[in-house]
Amino acid sequence: MPASNTIVALSTPPGRSGIGVIRLSGARALDFTCSLLQDNHFSPQPNSVSLRTIYDPANGEILDRALITYFKSPRSFTGEDMVELSCHGSPILLLHIVDALLHLGARAADPGEFTLRSLSSGKINLAQAESLRDLIDAQTHAAVRQAARQLGGELSVQLQPIKDSLLKIIVPLESSLEFVEDDLPPVIAERINKQLSDLVQCVEELAQTFRAGRLLKEGLRITLAGRPNVGKSSLFNALLAKDRAIVTEIPGTTRDSLSELLNLQGIPVLITDTAGVRASSDKIESIGIERTKRAIADADLVVVVLDSSIPLTSEDQDVFVEVGASRHLFVFNKSDILSHTYQDGSLFGSQAPVIKVSAKTGAGLNDLRDALLQPFMRDFSFDGGFLITNARHFDLLQRTATSLRASNELFQQRASEELVLAHLYNALNYLGGITGETTSEEVLSHIFSTFCIGK
Repeated sequence: MPASNTIVALSTPPGRSGIGVIRLSGARALDFTCSLLQDNHFSPQPNSVSLRTIYDPANGEILDRALITYFKSPRSFTGEDMVELSCHGSPILLLHIVDALLHLGARAADPGEFTLRSLSSGKINLAQAESLRDLIDAQTHAAVRQAARQLGGELSVQLQPIKDSLLKIIVPLESSLEFVEDDLPPVIAERINKQLSDLVQCVEELAQTFRAGRLLKEGLRITLAGRPNVGKSSLFNALLAKDRAIVTEIPGTTRDSLSELLNLQGIPVLITDTAGVRASSDKIESIGIERTKRAIADADLVVVVLDSSIPLTSEDQDVFVEVGASRHLFVFNKSDILSHTYQDGSLFGSQAPVIKVSAKTGAGLNDLRDALLQPFMRDFSFDGGFLITNARHFDLLQRTATSLRASNELFQQRASEELVLAHLYNALNYLGGITGETTSEEVLSHIFSTFCIGK
């Protein structure tokens, strides 16, 4: 194998840290490591750790004392010889060592190339490879658990009985092609019809979990909108339980949008505080208001914040006009002060719910947290079971169900076995695309381009 097939990358995030891990994979991984150690006789035991001195191959200067971990093919993540160098986490030092390995003949790894090699060597399937990316990107404990279950092969386990059932249907239909003069016995035809109906239901039920899975993985975008000085930033800080936004009594204090991640019942929620909406001649404030309008347009839910201590104003009306047809709810802040009373369905002709809170005392915040999720809870019936979280998997499951329904309809119409089989093989092909058996190189390249370098 040429040296260029031995790849190198920094596997830990860039920046200063206690340690930084440099990963090598390929036939010459150990050779390049020996060059860094200036020890051609270095022959570590597989799966063991050695504390060694790393030298600059160009001039022999000491670079670091590092832990060297060796994994021998095929018992490694990629199925190839692998070495991991656990160095001190200086960005300059780590870059220097990576550069030295590149000069020795290693090649800089492409995004996700280590995982792609693991897939190519049969260590994992494509669904498990994607779960590695999801695990790294997970923003809540619930998302971590789902990604870990998929990494453990649970999706593959759920798909295998479906594939087996498909093959049990395909075999008698293929056999019947050899004996075209004979129809399928009624008992076998009835059994195939039931099997197809059961398969459609099974695939559709699995695909339907994507509604909850998408929320768990991608989360929600919620925007706080309102005129100046209604307490948006105070409410933002109260929901986060920390002083993230600057709060003053001066209207227009918030000039730019500010976003933070909030975990609500396992769903990652990106909540955005915005500049107050009003007519302004101030150039900087006007830019902030334009960003507010974009945040409103991009939100899954807009929280229209109002001041309950005073009557509604024309500026409140202007904010609601800006919200338009976006999904929204009303929050009356400052409920600790003598407040005006409004009921659900009584504001601006909207049927949206009305929540009373006090960002100052915390009253009503739990009700608000529940109300933020309420519009989406129909899609989030999460009972701890396995969920489809990947849009690609969802699409392929939908295609599978469509092909199965088509084959079932043709079978009931006594169409030729060739037509029925064509749709059954399509369904089998789509299922194989989830775990990678039938995935094209172009699709693989697109998937792994979304991975981080070093994974």
